[in-house]
Amino acid sequence: MQPTTILPRPGAGPLPVPKGAGLTHRGRVRTQNEDAILADPSHVLWAVADGMGGHEGGAVAADLVIDALAAIGDQADPPEALEDAIERANTIVRIAARERGAQVMGATVVALFIAQGVAHVAWAGDSRAYLLRGQRLRMLTHDHTVVQGMVDRGEIGSDEAEGHPEAHIITRAVGAAPEIEVDHAAVPLILGDRLMLCSDGLPRCLYESAIETILSQGGHAQATCEALVLRALEEGAPDNVSVVVVDLVAG
Repeated sequence: MQPTTILPRPGAGPLPVPKGAGLTHRGRVRTQNEDAILADPSHVLWAVADGMGGHEGGAVAADLVIDALAAIGDQADPPEALEDAIERANTIVRIAARERGAQVMGATVVALFIAQGVAHVAWAGDSRAYLLRGQRLRMLTHDHTVVQGMVDRGEIGSDEAEGHPEAHIITRAVGAAPEIEVDHAAVPLILGDRLMLCSDGLPRCLYESAIETILSQGGHAQATCEALVLRALEEGAPDNVSVVVVDLVAG
């Protein structure tokens, strides 16, 4: 696991309480939804998994990842529990792929565990997590893709990454290899923060400025999820689209 990064929580006072919702849609083009989401009724754990493999294999992989994460207890140690669940899912997905005779079967994942006023995020692939604080949107994850690697190495600029022909090629996913490396970040939260998880189907349709505008409009988390998915559908939604929005409210 990568070293944990924790940013200081501004201010003091009672910890904010998370309240969230999620929505997933197959989009305008795909015949099947291979995304899966987790929206914990206890408002502790959320996740988005984006399956790959076709012929229902991607949907199975995404469901297996979500099942592994859903088994995490509310009192677990967040970084360890998230990593263990994703590693366990990696093994389960690979076993399922062998049983199905699938050469390619896996899923990207981003998971959020909120404990003691801190958002713990774990991910593999290009499903993303964002934080909206005030009117500013910040991405908390870092894509595991061929193109992002090219940007990181200075081979291309970030502006060239948009629309790159290899933009869809991921370098890390649950089930893709015998071992999986899970990245992790932790961000202390304040009242009024809004978190969003999404599959890559959303940023493929909407610029971050558009996502920021919709998230900044406030309203209930469910209504915001619906607004984001609707906007993606209006833009053509060539891929499945999944969104989870979590608000930090007064207890």
